[in-house]
Amino acid sequence: MKKVAVIMGSDSDLPVVEKAFSVFEEYGVPYEVHVYSAHRTPVEAKSFAQSAAENGFGAIIAAAGKAAHLAGSLAANTVLPVIGIPVKSSTLDGLDALLSTVQMPAGIPVATVAIDGAQNAALLAVQILAVSEPSLADKLLDARRAATEKVLKKDAEIAAKYNK
Repeated sequence: MKKVAVIMGSDSDLPVVEKAFSVFEEYGVPYEVHVYSAHRTPVEAKSFAQSAAENGFGAIIAAAGKAAHLAGSLAANTVLPVIGIPVKSSTLDGLDALLSTVQMPAGIPVATVAIDGAQNAALLAVQILAVSEPSLADKLLDARRAATEKVLKKDAEIAAKYNK
């Protein structure tokens, strides 16, 4: 099975990206975590992205705040899918990071999740890997069915209490 790379622009992003790790563990997806900055370690970030496919990665998650150029700089150096997590900062509540991550030029796509949306980034990475891993697709379908059952149970409980 391919691995997922989780790249942070700074170790201060770790509390956000840690929410992705439990998703990978739940689905049995191998992952690696690194700190590379688009601005402070551009050579290392580029090198990682350029060799990611040959090193067994199937997707890259990039988390960054403020200017948030990490996802775009990685995407410019690989054809692997890159998923950006805009990280909330103290300055503009993450809106700056969201706009920096989502506004990519034509030809260099970056899938972008919500501000601090590490769980959805991980699930999207799992879905990407599931294209060639039927067992992951089965696990994803099971999780969707369980979520549906949970909501329908809550609906029944609330309807029984208030719909008389």
